[in-house]
Amino acid sequence: MAMATYAETLGDTGKARASGGPIARAVDRWIFVFMAAFFIAVTLAGFIPDSLMKIAAVKAGERPPFPLVLHMHAVLMGSFLLLLLAQATLMATGRHRLHRKLGLAAFVLAPAIVVVGFILVPTNYHTVWEASQAAPPPVRAKLNDLRLWLDNIMLLQLRIGFLFPIFLAIGIRARERNAGLHKRMMFLAVAMALPASFDRITWIPTTMPASPISPDLYTLLAVAPMFIWDLVRNRSIHKAYWIWIAVNIPFAIVVHSLWNTPWWHATAPRIMGI
Repeated sequence: MAMATYAETLGDTGKARASGGPIARAVDRWIFVFMAAFFIAVTLAGFIPDSLMKIAAVKAGERPPFPLVLHMHAVLMGSFLLLLLAQATLMATGRHRLHRKLGLAAFVLAPAIVVVGFILVPTNYHTVWEASQAAPPPVRAKLNDLRLWLDNIMLLQLRIGFLFPIFLAIGIRARERNAGLHKRMMFLAVAMALPASFDRITWIPTTMPASPISPDLYTLLAVAPMFIWDLVRNRSIHKAYWIWIAVNIPFAIVVHSLWNTPWWHATAPRIMGI
């Protein structure tokens, strides 16, 4: 591949050098494929055991069936993760034109994910609320505890609901003029949704439900391979990470400040129309 073409593939505004040894160039080419596969692995590790447990509970009559919107969310998010992997692989193998054509699917999937997500949150909340109203006292107490848990989880869900489309919009807007910013922001946008998977992996340490610190730390851990390689290869921090952190900080402060507070537990049901 010619030097100019390789530099275009890297798309790092001159910071990622097309020079270097063959190992460095190979990592440049495949690091994003690895990241996409890693995101999928984290998602499967969290959701497969959790889904199997909940399916068994549905069959046993211990919880209501899954709402249709939940299935829609799973299909859309799974499709987006596969799209991310396909896009990274196409760029790694030099099929740029197909990458651009397939990327049009994001213009359909991304808005659908956001809309369905904002429908899913109140759907789950109302399901628990309605069940608690009809349940006998011992079960009602457990469901009320679950509702308080959902109050806190809503903070994380709202953060994802706002930041996922913001980072996607930044990435999509940069696709023509700054390929390096484009590809990083696409991955950093998806990383915002990974706490939903990490929270379901029961064998890793967690600060939940007392504190949302562990979801934040695991999100940072998830993007660490990409960040570390960028730092080593470019000897500087790419501006995508500065944008990501700067936008994230105000939302993180809000989440941590409201987490498990009486005011939030009184406000969350009103937001949900209860």
